Amino acid sequence: MLLVERQDAVAVVTFNRPEAMNALSKALRAALQQAFVELDADPTVKVIVLTGAGERAFTAGLDLKELSTDPLGMGAANATDPAENPTRAVLACSKPIVGAINGVAITGGFEVALACDVLICSTNARFADTHARVGITPGWGLSQKLSRVIGPYRAKELSLTGNFLSARQAYDWGLVNRVVEPAELMPAALKLAHEMASIEAEMLVTYKAMIDDGYVLSLGDGLALEHERSVIHNAAVTPEMVEARRAAVQARGRTQ
Repeated sequence: MLLVERQDAVAVVTFNRPEAMNALSKALRAALQQAFVELDADPTVKVIVLTGAGERAFTAGLDLKELSTDPLGMGAANATDPAENPTRAVLACSKPIVGAINGVAITGGFEVALACDVLICSTNARFADTHARVGITPGWGLSQKLSRVIGPYRAKELSLTGNFLSARQAYDWGLVNRVVEPAELMPAALKLAHEMASIEAEMLVTYKAMIDDGYVLSLGDGLALEHERSVIHNAAVTPEMVEARRAAVQARGRTQ
């Protein structure tokens, strides 16, 4: 139900329940958390790509069929344990995560997509927040993260209607980085992941954390955080280290 493949320094994690729209069953959520813990601890992995099997769904969110037979199942909507809450499993990973959105990302699936660091989607992708239509409120971060990405007015339009957002509209609203044809989705996601993986692992983790930790602060506090961490990090950088990397930076610039 969860596939993990490695391509050099890049790992690909795939929700593999296409017959169920890759719905997040209890077992799948636990497997996702375990996979991310292992990948985060693996020094050979620098970047992770998260996607869904097939072209119909990235993930449709919580498995409603499973919930309908479990009187305690709705507790997952407000779970804080990463083994129950997949957004926390994703957010707990210190390494960059590229979300490759191959189909619908609905409700809880939308929240998992928002937990990724970069989103690339196919023209088949669509996003929807159906919490209000189902009669529940989000507990995995959507009500707060979506408005910070696309603005409160657009977030309210989506969440208070339950309407679908197309891939093109998601790009226009700044939700996703780019939109590609279905056949190009994984090549594009892997290309970006390998470009990230060409950076030193410690630098990827440090810079990602600086952006994420500063984003939840005011601008002034964020700038102070940047200064504090930058002073510590840059004190260990020598002129020789800069010179050793300068040629590689210049060579890369000539090929792009």
